[in-house]
Amino acid sequence: MQFDGLKIGFALTGSHCMLHEGIKIMKRLVDEGADVTPIISYAVESMDTRFGKAEDWLNQFREITNKEPIHTIPGAEPVGPQKMFDCLVVAPCTGNTLAKLANGITDTPALMASKSHLRNQRPLVLAISTNDGLGLNARNIGTLLITKNIYLVPFGQDNPQVKANSLVAHMDKIPETILMACTGKQIQPVLLDYR
Repeated sequence: MQFDGLKIGFALTGSHCMLHEGIKIMKRLVDEGADVTPIISYAVESMDTRFGKAEDWLNQFREITNKEPIHTIPGAEPVGPQKMFDCLVVAPCTGNTLAKLANGITDTPALMASKSHLRNQRPLVLAISTNDGLGLNARNIGTLLITKNIYLVPFGQDNPQVKANSLVAHMDKIPETILMACTGKQIQPVLLDYR
């Protein structure tokens, strides 16, 4: 199995409509031999939405990984000092998380884990899901694209006629992006038609 022995942190942030896609990839990574640790933002931990209840999501993360999710900033801080992961994935990565990461803001467990992980110059993979990727967040995506050790999962406009600024990653490309990122390479092409 191609992920045997690979330790992966899997952070999920509050793009609730995409959590089911993140879960599918988390399960796939575990099934292919990865040692996956879930990390959740406060929004994922606490918000019940039309896409599901917070406790139901948490139970799925526990069931898939056999681990309790990291859900606090103090819990995420040791990610770097203890070199906990070979790669850290943020999927889905909201526009809010993108903006904060690009501007050095650390106020959620997912952001703390990301910042702490990057101190070891290990790969951070972002699977974006944001309604303003071609709006105010375009500059943040640009900043992160040129930031060392940050790799983006290929993405595209998911609904250009209705939501012209919306960008969503091709979640099924996360495993391939991880493997490339672990060799220090950005998967190409980054921009893909979403259909």
